[in-house]
Order: sequence, then C-alpha cells, then structure tokens
Amino acid sequence: MSGSRITFLQGQAAQGAALARIAARVRSRLDSPQLAALHTARRPLFTGIGASYAALAVPVQQLREAGIVTQRVLSSEIETGTAGFDTDCLIAVSQGGRSSETLAAFQCAAPGITKTALLNVVPSPLGDLADLVVDLGNESDSYASTIGYTGTLVALDLIAGALAGRQGDPWDRIAEQTTAVHRQAAEVVAGLRVRGARCIASDGVAAGASRASAEEGALLLREVVRMTAAASATRNYLHGEMESAGNTLHLVYGDGREIELARSLAAAGHLTLLITAVDVEVAENLFVVRLPQVADAVRVVLETVVLQELVAQLSEERGVPIESFVFANDDTKEGGLDMSDFEVSAYSPAAAG
Repeated sequence: MSGSRITFLQGQAAQGAALARIAARVRSRLDSPQLAALHTARRPLFTGIGASYAALAVPVQQLREAGIVTQRVLSSEIETGTAGFDTDCLIAVSQGGRSSETLAAFQCAAPGITKTALLNVVPSPLGDLADLVVDLGNESDSYASTIGYTGTLVALDLIAGALAGRQGDPWDRIAEQTTAVHRQAAEVVAGLRVRGARCIASDGVAAGASRASAEEGALLLREVVRMTAAASATRNYLHGEMESAGNTLHLVYGDGREIELARSLAAAGHLTLLITAVDVEVAENLFVVRLPQVADAVRVVLETVVLQELVAQLSEERGVPIESFVFANDDTKEGGLDMSDFEVSAYSPAAAG
C-alpha cells in the first residue's frame, strides 16, 4: 500500500487505531541502528510547508523547553540554502514526500548537514534525497488530512524525545483518548454548528505547542469549510488583533490566559469554542470541550480531533463536500498534480493496517 486515499469521515473513524500503529512503528524505527545519527543531532532545524509546518510548533516547543537550540522555518524560506542557519540536522516533513518547496530545501542544504525526512508515503522523492528516513507506514489518509497529520504529530514527538534523550513516551493510551474526545466533540459541536456555519470568518488562538492546532485549524477551515480563518499567538491576539471580532467563530486553545480571553469574547456576544483541560463552565456564546491532563503533544493531537469534528459538521451544515477542492496548483508537487491525489479508494479497517 502507498498512502491510498480514504474519505475524511473514514479517517476520523480509523484515527485512534492508526495512531497506535504509528507510535509503535516510529518507536521501532528510532531504536534501529540506521537512525543512530539522528540521536546525536544538537542543533536541529525543522522545515515544512502547509500543515506540515503547523505541526512543527510541537517539537520546537518541546526541544526549547529541554534546552536544545531549534526553530521551524517554512521550506520556501530555505529553497536557496541553509547558510543562514546554525544547524547540524535538517528535519523535513512532507507526508507524501513530493512538496516542491521541501524538496528544494533538501537539494540546497549545506554540506555536512544530516538530512532527515519524516514521511507517510515511501518511497518518495524527498526520501530519496534524505540521509535518514522516518516513515509512518504508508497509512491511508484523506485529502484534507486526518491520520496523516495527527500521525505526523505523534512521530514528531517521538523524534523530539529521541533528540532530548527522553525516557518513555506518552502514546500508550492514544487510541482510547482519541475515541473519548471525538465523542465529546461531536456533542459540543452539534450545539454550535448552525450558528458557526453562518460565521463569516474564524480566529484560532493558542500558545506554545498548541499553536500547531491554531494554525492547522485555520487551514482546515479554509480548505474544508471554505471559511476565511487566521491563527494567532495568545499574547499577540490580545495586542489589538481581537478588535476585529464580529460574526466570527473563535477557537481558543489553552488553560491560562486563554480562559479569560474566551470568556471575554463570549461575554461580548461572539461565538467561542474553548478547548481546555480546565473545568470551565459553559455560558451564553461559550462552548467548552474538556480535554484530559496529558503531555503537550498528546494534547495537540486531541485538539486536532476536535477540529476535525468541527470542520466535518460545519462543512455539512454549509453544504460543502469535504473532499472537493477549488484550486489545483500544479507547481506545489514534484511532477505536477496527479489526480490520484484526490481519488478516494475503497476502504476497510483492515486495509488501513
């Protein structure tokens, strides 16, 4: 199997089991002698484009907290080389391994830098350029990514753990956690979907690792629901960005200043969904999905589960087919667009394994 397409709803249903498989696979790969060089990297630079770039907020936050110098950069910013970056390991993320900007970043990387590719689909053009490859196992995925994106988050956490010398990981219960949060999200979103579908735009607000969720949420709302959406860091949002609120859906992720922010927005009459691990009471205009207390990377996966349910229900309410797309940019993938990128295969849980 080579990363065959399934529907968005099938991806949601199969996600928990797939993430458990991915965690087991990536653990095994990282323990193999072939990836020994990855463990010795001291100044990793992460790169990607689109959803892959959003996911990189997770390992960057983790590694900085561990005292490791790192950053994320859009692949398009290093298409001409890595000379301006102090790095010994370039870690590029591309689920299909065909993103033209990410391929260019590898092709122009300075000599002596270990090039590591994190992929779902193997073999791939990006994998062919890499010194080291970590793959998710050719998991079936939807066009607007479900399993591919959350699986990438799992793998990035495990890579960050390997770089930081962490013992153990937080993924043993991910299948049941995913199922429980999906169930709760379906109930909460059902209560806001009619009003949410009438909103003209959406703001996602988060700090730390959860910035990945704010950015991925904006992307999903744009490509699935066709809703104008933006992502902001919490403190930056407070410095003026929130003043444009009006017939806007606000997605707020966090347990700190985000709670007061969500309450303020709701009190001003704005539809707000707060995704938090704190016990916050619902109120007029304020909907709450309560997450378990988990490690940051697991939390981001569970936030994404909520997002996926939100866009699934809003797209249905708006009458926008999830699998449809408007623009076909033929310069974003190696070899141009292949219509198989958009074809959905027959699906069964066994086939996803």
